[in-house]
Amino acid sequence: MPNRLRVAMLFVLILVISGCAGGTMVVLTPNPDGKTGSITVSNQAGAVDIKTPYQAATIKSSTESPNPPTTLNRETVNTIFSDALSIEPKPPVHYILYFEKDLLLTTDSVKLLPEILTSIKERSSTDISVIGHTDTVGSREYNMALSINRANSVRDLLVTKGVDINHIKTTSHGKENPLIKTEDNVNEPRNRRVEVVVR
Repeated sequence: MPNRLRVAMLFVLILVISGCAGGTMVVLTPNPDGKTGSITVSNQAGAVDIKTPYQAATIKSSTESPNPPTTLNRETVNTIFSDALSIEPKPPVHYILYFEKDLLLTTDSVKLLPEILTSIKERSSTDISVIGHTDTVGSREYNMALSINRANSVRDLLVTKGVDINHIKTTSHGKENPLIKTEDNVNEPRNRRVEVVVR
């Protein structure tokens, strides 16, 4: 059935309904952060917009317009889509490790390492991102090298604790993507960081 779905920042559940009623049901659900986007469900006969969490539209055939949206409760959605939801991956977990200077982690960041290792172990993660950043003090070249070294130092810490180096991807941004926007040559501790994303 030639259906066209335009999706912007949302989670959508789609169920092909068999039997004499037949068709396809599309349900808009919130993102893990609770925000909801919108979706247009369309075919050659017409289109409907879904903008509210747990609204659903059903398309019975390519020659009939999608039904107007109806609202389902969360329990109904969980029941109808239980098979799909049971294999839904967990959302990534994000950690930020801060640096006193150069490659020296803050005390609080060192204390966060066991939690990161636990997340990696519990998820059996093979997809870990380690992203280095700096504040704006110093040249672009200096900060790029420093952010690479910070990312590599955190990667090496994880590897010494048993994480497979092949499961870690390191990248760096230098001073280009500050957490806190500042002018150039500003000492901002919250920008001296490495972000660790465990998927």
